[in-house]
Amino acid sequence: MSPDFYTLFIEPFSDFSFMQRALWGCVVLSLSATPIGVFLTLRRMSLTGDAMAHAILPGAAIGFLISGLSVSAMTIGGVVAGCIVAVLAGIVARHSHAEEDSSMAAFYLLSLATGVLIISSKGSNVDLLHVLFGSTLALNDEALILLTSIATISILMLAILYRPIVMECVDPAFFRTVSKLSSVAHYSFLLLVVLNLVAGFHALGTLMAVGLMILPAAIARFWTARLGIMLVIAFVASVVSCYFGLFLSYHASLATSPAIVLVLGGMYIVSLLIGRHGGLLLKQFAN
Repeated sequence: MSPDFYTLFIEPFSDFSFMQRALWGCVVLSLSATPIGVFLTLRRMSLTGDAMAHAILPGAAIGFLISGLSVSAMTIGGVVAGCIVAVLAGIVARHSHAEEDSSMAAFYLLSLATGVLIISSKGSNVDLLHVLFGSTLALNDEALILLTSIATISILMLAILYRPIVMECVDPAFFRTVSKLSSVAHYSFLLLVVLNLVAGFHALGTLMAVGLMILPAAIARFWTARLGIMLVIAFVASVVSCYFGLFLSYHASLATSPAIVLVLGGMYIVSLLIGRHGGLLLKQFAN
């Protein structure tokens, strides 16, 4: 291994503990968030993930007001706020003429505005940027424990509810008629979405967390139609983007969260063009 290769690609992660912590946090988040993103994409609920990412903000802001930049307080607040918005959107959709996506959009816009208003009125611009864009390079032991715990819970719940969640993706209307697990799978899945967005909020910030959830899934869709392979591709794409996002952040002094998402965006564009399952260029050649 040449000294230049080691200095460029390995040394930042071998010599600096903050880079090791950031990479570990991002990999753990990828392990739990990318399967959620795949199922969101298959259920055509990608924008729901974006809405829920904004919905957690007022709860996190209230936690911030009570305890400052406390991981536990902001996590509890974010989970409670996300669950409240999800339930309210569902109630409005079922008891009014509003569609669930429009009611979700209305609540998430109100949540986003409320959260930004709370933080900007009671905190500094630095606090607002921390909440919106995360602090990947400043993850502490408490944050890493939280990310690892949420990843463990997510993987266990997905393993238990794998078949019901897959059936919800394939034909939710039929599944509701033949099984009582439909509602259990649906609301458990929404809880997992909220939990992983809260985890992503600590690592990447509110505005970027959904990127690590949805973009790897979108990339995987261009390479395979098989669910198992799709989950693997999404995870690998997420980990690769995390590494190179941190790499660019270290060497080019870029903001870490946007760098990770932009690397994912580049991978998405490449997949859109040359992906073997619906890539634009391959479709042109096939015609």
